[in-house]
Parts: sequence; structure tokens; C-alpha cells
Amino acid sequence: MKTLFPGKDAALQDTIERFQAQLTAHDFNLANIDNAAWHNPIPNVWSVQIQDADAPMNVTMGKGTSQDAALASALGKLIERLATNDFYANRYLGEAIATGEFVHYPNEKWFPIDLEENLPPEGILDERLTQFYDPTLELLGTDLIDLQSSNMARGICTLPFERQNDSEIINMPVNIIGNLYTSNGIAAGNSKAEARNHALCEIIERHIKNRILAKQTRLPAIPESVLSRFTSIKESIDALEAHGFDVQGYDASLGGQYPVVCVALSHQDSNIRLASFAAHTSIELALERAVTELVQDHNVDELKALMDPSTVGEAGNEHFTPESLLAESTGLIASAQLETESATELADWSFGGNSEEQFNHLMGLLHAEGADVYIADYDHLRVDCCRIIVPGWSEVAPVDDLIEANNNVALELREVLLALPAVEWDEEQFAEMFHIVEEEFDDDALLHRMLGLEALSGDAWQTLRVGELKCLIALAGGDLELALDFAKWSVAFNTSMYSAERMNFFRCLIDSLQLAIKEEQDPADCKADFESRFGSETVAAAWGSIEGSVQFYGLTAGNLTMSQFPAHQQLLQSYHKLQAAKKAKYC
Repeated sequence: MKTLFPGKDAALQDTIERFQAQLTAHDFNLANIDNAAWHNPIPNVWSVQIQDADAPMNVTMGKGTSQDAALASALGKLIERLATNDFYANRYLGEAIATGEFVHYPNEKWFPIDLEENLPPEGILDERLTQFYDPTLELLGTDLIDLQSSNMARGICTLPFERQNDSEIINMPVNIIGNLYTSNGIAAGNSKAEARNHALCEIIERHIKNRILAKQTRLPAIPESVLSRFTSIKESIDALEAHGFDVQGYDASLGGQYPVVCVALSHQDSNIRLASFAAHTSIELALERAVTELVQDHNVDELKALMDPSTVGEAGNEHFTPESLLAESTGLIASAQLETESATELADWSFGGNSEEQFNHLMGLLHAEGADVYIADYDHLRVDCCRIIVPGWSEVAPVDDLIEANNNVALELREVLLALPAVEWDEEQFAEMFHIVEEEFDDDALLHRMLGLEALSGDAWQTLRVGELKCLIALAGGDLELALDFAKWSVAFNTSMYSAERMNFFRCLIDSLQLAIKEEQDPADCKADFESRFGSETVAAAWGSIEGSVQFYGLTAGNLTMSQFPAHQQLLQSYHKLQAAKKAKYC
């Protein structure tokens, strides 16, 4: 028997069959889907994680009220992240792609930069978007080079988006998309209208959630009489309450204006609640989404641990800050915000109609707020997908990040930073490199993210931060006291991230540096003790690093082909499949 959910333009079983068929047709390998990790902690709440077996870093989580609903959700998310290039948004795609026929899509446009003036060229954005993204006129042309191509010679890559209120086509820099929007506002669906509805609901949900939390708006509780109308939701809530949780639904529509709800979970005497916001034009489906989002990928004990006062402490709304969790639907929130009498009336809202009518309703809400909506549709995987940008609503990072924390910050240093483990420099050159790194980057920044590198799990590149790199540069340059300072920093900052092997090396390095700096004892007299504590191989690596025979321990040297990094090559091979699909569809 086929299942047709409200808000969906096809039965779940048909959606699953079609999505799987299109992924297979485009050579994406879901061989592991039969062994996927399923979670069903309470009735009517299912979640599943799936991944591309050939590029296992491409992974998504789906949720729903049944196994089919969760699988359809996971497949849809996998397709939307492929079709919108979201899986590759913060990865360097290599010289071959950067100089190829097209980097992102065949309809992209490139705008060369006059490097003497270094101003954003005419033809990108328009007057109102320039005012939004660059109100102080501080943006440089080079600030808008996208990380994926890093092609300074080619210039600024833009993608066409249609403004919905006047059908104007705007050239949106890929750099702005990657820095400010990530995955917010992308969706796949059984039809163009369905995909757009999903994306708009996500944007509205997260913006209204952030508005509520920022203004500490008190929300009216949804009474039992309303919740009891929805049998499957009530069954899930009853199951959670049987495990000792207090569960309450809240109307987050701000008086019926927006189709948003909140469901909050608390346990025992904790002053913290786990809150999930969700949006849909049907209040029932919004509540379903909030409950499944709240519990997905967790068992009951894990949910209790999330709200354990001993681990949460006095946390409150800082767990739901715009910078860290604007892109998330679920997080911890102070109970006090949900316990005070609400300033707004309960609105038992619901907006019906087919997908096209729901889309028009959501667009009406945004246009009534004076918001501009920009849409790019993609169907090269033979599934309707879209990316929607609503300036002022859908950003997941502050606009200031284009200047203060741009993801292309290491663009001009990528080649030398990748090559560092194999360079043959003198002390002066290493000292100059240390100075450059110190001036340009924050100590806690991860190198692989700055470089756009996909590193294997457990690889030293995966946990390498700027502070650790400064330690290794100082070591290579013979500045032992500086190296000791940053070795201590590395251990203190990376305790939870380092592998046991990496942590053992840095602890050994700290003790070895202290021994070398004091010069009060012959290291040979301590060698046996060091080897008994850290192991002979680790001691050899640490002492070799101090003596200069070992440089940048554990790091593989690379170049702009990225051929030295197996995980990155898996990602690039996956991207080549997408490029072929785009060329077949659009060219």
C-alpha cells in the first residue's frame, strides 16, 4: 500500500524508487543503504543515515514518522546537497576544474578583477544587494573569489538567481553563497513547487526561531486539546513522558503570522530544555517535523545526557546563538524563556492548498515583510531541486564575515602551506613563514578548512590548527622556546580532538623541549626513561623534530593537484560525476 503525505506531490514509495533510480543512473553508489543505521527510539519517530559508498564524506540524515518517510527524507537531502554543490562548497576543486569549461554550472558568469583597483566589478549583484552585502563599501574584488576555484586570474564566479517579485536575473557571487548561506534554503522535491516550499519553510523556521530567541519572546503553549487531535504525535509525546520527560508544544507563529511551532523537552530538575523548531503550512506536519527532529539519531539515554545539569551547567540561550546555531533547528534553551506567560495569543493556524498555492502563500509572507527572494532551480539529477536566498532572512553567518572571516582567506597561501612538510628552508625563511601565519590567521582555525582540503579521519591534517602549525614551523626553524609555547597550546586546545598517537607525540615533545631548553642534563641519560613513557618511535620523532631531522611530523606534503590526499580525491571523483550530469542536461 502506498503512502501519500499531505504536502507531498508523490507517494513515499514512488519518491524512494525515483530518487534511488536517479542516483544510480548518475553513478552514485548507495550499496550500503541496506546496512544503514536506523533509529526508532519511540513510536512514529524514525531516522536513518545514508552515504555515498564511493565518497563516504557525502552523508545525510533523514527523519520521519515511518521508515519510508525517513528514507525518502535522507535520499532527498543527499540529492539536494549534490545538485546544489553543497557537499563541495568549502572544498578546493583543483586546477583542472578551476580552469575547465565551467567550475560550478554551465550558466555561470565570470567577472575579471582589475587587481590595481581591486574593486568588485560592475555586473555582479545590483544596487540594493550591494548595499546589503557591502554597506561600508569595504569589500575588495579579491574577497569575492570563490574557494572552490581559487582562480584569481579568471576572476569572480557568479551564478544566476531570479528575483521573484520582478523576475530580474541577478549574478550572485559563489563566494557569498558559500560564506553566508551554506545549506540553508536548499531542497529537493517531487515537483518544483514542493522543493521550493521545503526551502522556504526552512528559511522561515530558522529566521523566526532566531528572532524569538534574540528578543526572548514568550510563546503560548499548545494545549492538550489541540495536540490530542494528532494521534501519531500524541503517541510519540506519551512515549517520551513515559520515560520521565516533560514535553510541551509551543505556537511560534507570532500570532498566526508564520507557520512555525516549537516542541521542547525537559528532564527532572534541569533548567535547560532541548527545543526544536519546525515550519510547515500545516500545523500538524510542523509538529511532526519538530518531534522527529528533536529525537532523531538519539536514544532516550542520550537525550537525558544532553540535558544533564552536570554537563550543561548554567547554559541558556548562548547555546542557540545566531553565529553557531542559526543553521540548526534543534538546540538547548533556558527553561525560563518557555515558562513565563506569553505576550502573544495562541493561533491554531493551518494554511491549506496544493504545493503551488502553499508556495504562493509563503512568498506572500516574505514579500509582506519587504524581503526579496532569489531562486535558482536545478534538475540535472532529474529531480527538482533549488537554492533560495532571502537576504536578511537566510544567512547562517553575519555579512561581516565576507571581510572578517572569509573562507578564501588562505587562497594565496594554499600552495606553500600544503608543501611545508617537504620544503628545504633556512631558519630565516621559517621565521618569516611563522610571522605570516601569525599575522593572517587565528590560532584555533583548522588548516584543512582554510585550504579546502578533505582529509581522512585520523589524519594529522584533519586536526591541524594554526597554533599547532606555528609549533611545527618554530621547530623546523630551530626556535625551541616558541615551539614549546605552541606545543603546550596544542595539547590544551586539542585534548578532545587528537588521536591517542598525536597526543602522545605532543606530550613527549613538550617534555623533550623542556629538557633541551634547560640543558641541565644530557638527553642520552634520559632516553630510556622517555622511551618507557612514550615509546621508542615517538621519542625518535620528537627528538628528530628538535634536532631537525624530522619536519612537520605526521603531515603529508601536497600540491595543488591534491593527489596526495585520498579522501579529497574521492570527493573530486564524486564531483566529476556531477559535472557530467550538468553537461548532459544543460549543454
